[in-house]
Amino acid sequence: MNFRITGLPADRFAHLFALSDAELAAQGDVRQIANERTPGYPCRVSLTDSRPGDELLLVNYEHHPVASPYRMRFAIYVRKGEETYDRVGEIPEQLRTRTLAVRAFDPDAMMVGWELVDGHELEAAIQRLLADKRAAYLHVHFAAPGCYAAKIERA
Repeated sequence: MNFRITGLPADRFAHLFALSDAELAAQGDVRQIANERTPGYPCRVSLTDSRPGDELLLVNYEHHPVASPYRMRFAIYVRKGEETYDRVGEIPEQLRTRTLAVRAFDPDAMMVGWELVDGHELEAAIQRLLADKRAAYLHVHFAAPGCYAAKIERA
């Protein structure tokens, strides 16, 4: 079964980088410059990790804006100047290097399955979860902090 992984839409965040730190703070967002952390801070647009000196925004984002008990929002990092990751049958390195919680949702946004996996085993989890005919899409979260990483659909 083929799958498609997408990051968040770049145009949703691009304008925020022009705001002052005070304007960002007024809406609860924070500008940061990436340090030497390894792995780097995970950009949810490009699904790549930051490098030292990269400009990042830490924002609260509603990644599952649905009319169900599984409506979700959480803090995410986005990096300036990135393009949205959108590939079929490919797993970005960012997801391979972390422990992931993968959640399957039906068309009514109700959770119908989940797995906790090492990123190197993500393909197998995708295949298992999407084999369930009820599953319309998957959300991937970084397991330790619990924050949203990416969306996966059948391709």
